[in-house]
Amino acid sequence: MTARNSSASAAVVPSAGEVESRLEDYRVELTGYCYRMLGSVFEAEDAVQETLVRAWRAADRFEGRSSLRSWLYRIATNVCLDSLNAGKRRARPMDLSPASHAGAVLPDMTPESMWVEPVPDARAVPAAGAGDPADVVVSRETIRLAFVAALQHLPPRQRAVLILREVLAWKASETAELLGTTVASVNSALQRARATLAEAEVGADVPPAAPMDGAQEALLARYVDAFERYDLDSLTSLLHEDATLNMPPYPLWLRGREEIRAWFLGTGAGCKGSRLLPVSANGAPGFGQYRPDPDGGHRAWALQVLDVTDGRITGLSSFLDTEHLFPLFGLPLELPG
Repeated sequence: MTARNSSASAAVVPSAGEVESRLEDYRVELTGYCYRMLGSVFEAEDAVQETLVRAWRAADRFEGRSSLRSWLYRIATNVCLDSLNAGKRRARPMDLSPASHAGAVLPDMTPESMWVEPVPDARAVPAAGAGDPADVVVSRETIRLAFVAALQHLPPRQRAVLILREVLAWKASETAELLGTTVASVNSALQRARATLAEAEVGADVPPAAPMDGAQEALLARYVDAFERYDLDSLTSLLHEDATLNMPPYPLWLRGREEIRAWFLGTGAGCKGSRLLPVSANGAPGFGQYRPDPDGGHRAWALQVLDVTDGRITGLSSFLDTEHLFPLFGLPLELPG
């Protein structure tokens, strides 16, 4: 999953004013980079803002020995590494414990800072017409929840090396210059990063994203229809037999369509009567879920992100931090009756 776009571009020496006017052009791709590093869209956006502020303040000292893009990535990397020095690592519920059962007592909520967060595609993936279509595909693939969670298992510098080399297709020499190290050190870090993910079997269950074609559109339409009618027979027929369900900030997760069906009939029965509004999240289809409000209308309940493979839904991640996530995705917190 390597993009063809490289950081190698002719070194240009723009004026400070030109640098300032061009900074905003890099916000989306830098957000995607920082999101992969940090696992949080809110921390990523803060990191990008800090990067652009530092670049703006230092624009008159930019000497043009590297491209503006490389310079910004160097700043962004340092900002992310500083943030990660605190030892933080975000995860998904399935990365931390065995699967539970539908009848299990719902555990206490845990801090949101524990979990990999969803990101709107528009915040982290360049627009379709903004560059090489192959790069857009790679950008979408590498912000998927499972891939971002896999990256969190790596030490920060190995994480940066893996993203720069295998996602952004930087040369080893360019990565070494950015990190202030040697090519041999970069190659060694990349080898260790690959070995760490392989040994932990992290990310091994990340199939390629299904293209949004007529078949997937029909699948999603059936999903919305079944969910809103709360027809659990129809709903579970759309799930892969080993599909998973997780609901951050609860640490609980389920595996298997029968467990998921039992959950929706039991603890999750309050989802009956929900409405769904579509969103694009993490290079995958998603929905804002609104549960019925006793006072009328519907109230925000969860931001759903679906994994779809071979015509079946293989994963359903429901993020319950609607207060922050719904505005981020441009969704209202309430729907009228």
